[in-house]
Formats: sequence, structure tokens, C-alpha cells
Amino acid sequence: MPANILIVEDEPAIQELLSLNLRQVGHNPLQATSVEQAQVLMRETLPDLIILDWMLPGMSGLEFARRLKSDEHYKAIPIIMLTARGEETDKVRGLEVGADDYVTKPFSPRELLARVKAVLRRRAPQMTDDPIEIGGLRLDPITHRVTGNGKEIELGPTEFRLLHFLMSYPERVHSRAHVLDKVWGDRVYVEDRTVDVHIRRLRKALETSGHDTMIQTVRGVGYRFSAR
Repeated sequence: MPANILIVEDEPAIQELLSLNLRQVGHNPLQATSVEQAQVLMRETLPDLIILDWMLPGMSGLEFARRLKSDEHYKAIPIIMLTARGEETDKVRGLEVGADDYVTKPFSPRELLARVKAVLRRRAPQMTDDPIEIGGLRLDPITHRVTGNGKEIELGPTEFRLLHFLMSYPERVHSRAHVLDKVWGDRVYVEDRTVDVHIRRLRKALETSGHDTMIQTVRGVGYRFSAR
């Protein structure tokens, strides 16, 4: 699943290099040259990951990271710090404010893409293209196919995204509001009960292979995916 990746970098050449490489692997880069621009973009689209330069005009990337991690709405967004400051003490400072990784300039695009993939795999596995298989149910994000015990299961695009999200976090209970944010996006205004409708459709599709019972209702809370 493509990830919205916000690049906050004031050097145009680096900004374009990062954007080009992220597009080539299927992600959607959002570009900002300052914290102020980044804040405007984040009000429109909540990013799945932020690549954040340390030295920016106005507010520094370090201070911006600190503010994001103290904000309930943004604190879960993973951050990769990008900077020419390579001293150990600087790396520690970046990690202490909540950054998930730290890349020193100059860097190779391949290394940065590997770091992006690793952070997404840890923090937002539904945004990676890694296949998932649990209890005979297999989902492949690249081919957009789901099979149950080797038999192909037809899913609509929303049900596919919903299953991908749930399978990425097995045994974890998700509220309807959380599912809406992660599957539909936090800027899409639909009712919580919309989740129930798509859960029913997903269960119906999974009945053909007997995997419908993996989608469990947790009364008063929400839903979880479980192979138990």
C-alpha cells in the first residue's frame, strides 16, 4: 500500500532526489521546505512517515520533532531525521526527541529507501509490500491477491485495505475510529458504523475458505484479527 511520506527539506536538489526515489518504489511524497509549509500540508493529509531535515529555516527540525511527539494527533507518526550532523551526541539528541531513525548526509538513496522500509515495517506494516500469511490466509499487497488455503478470495478495494490493516496487527484490538483513520484516512468523514458494514462484507468473502472467524468482534471496543 502506498505511504504518504512528508519530506521536510530546504535543499531543492535533495528534496527532488528523495521525491523521485520514493515515487519509483510506489510511495506518495509530500514536499515542504519549512516547518510552516509542513504544518499546512499535515492539516490536509496526515503522513504515514516524515523525513525531517535537522537544519531548517525558522524552526529547526529537532524542535519540530519534539512538538510532534508531544501532540496526541501526530505523535504516532514515525520520523527519520536527515542531517549533516554526524556526531554521536547529535544522533542521541535526535533519538531522544522521538525520531525513529537517523540518516547522515551525504547518503545513498538506496540506503534511505531501506531505512524507510524498515521504519514502515516496524511502525506501519500495512504500508509495506511484504506478503502476510496467517493460519492459511495469505495477502499479497503487490499482486493485490488474497488466498485462503490456496483458494483465491475476491475482495473489493476497501475490504482488501481493511484486511491488510487487521492482518498487519494480529491480536491487537482496534476501535472503529482507529480503523477509520488507518483504512479510510483521518480526513475522510464517514460514520463509525461504516466499519461494521465492511467488516460484514469481509467476513462474507472469507467464509469460502473458513477464515471468517478470524475477524473477531470485541464487544464495546472494536475488532481484532486472530488465528486462535
